[in-house]
Amino acid sequence: MSSSMWTQPKIIAWSQCLLDGFYRWTGRDLLPRLGSPEEQAKELFTAPCVVVSHGTEADPILNYGNQAALDLWEMTWVQLTSTPSRLTAEPVNREERARMLDVAATQGYFTGYRGVRISSTGKRFLVEDATVWNVVDASGTRVGQAATFARWTPVG
Repeated sequence: MSSSMWTQPKIIAWSQCLLDGFYRWTGRDLLPRLGSPEEQAKELFTAPCVVVSHGTEADPILNYGNQAALDLWEMTWVQLTSTPSRLTAEPVNREERARMLDVAATQGYFTGYRGVRISSTGKRFLVEDATVWNVVDASGTRVGQAATFARWTPVG
């Protein structure tokens, strides 16, 4: 089921917000912006880098993860999109994660993040050189935060 989630209109629209926001803050495209919004949503979902995001709730809930994210965190789409974002990090690493998100919220984005995360089955991995950015809607209102990274290594 998760492999076709990117085809839903809501996810296609969110994918555009993710791609637009990344460009807005970094001045770079996360991936080549070729084709229709549907084609871009598919490219984002199938990209080899991890892309994950959450909303603006008091305890933000993950609302997007591409296939690389689903595989890395060992979750289905339904599991991922019902998980509080903070639970992707172990308790000992949550304060550091919260500081990085605060910096991103203030500056618009944060790059070069490095930290340990944990999958749904307890596998730990070190994320390296991640970029975190604010996701904004067409009016410029912050509607979430997202992260991407292409490098991670298992941690014993």
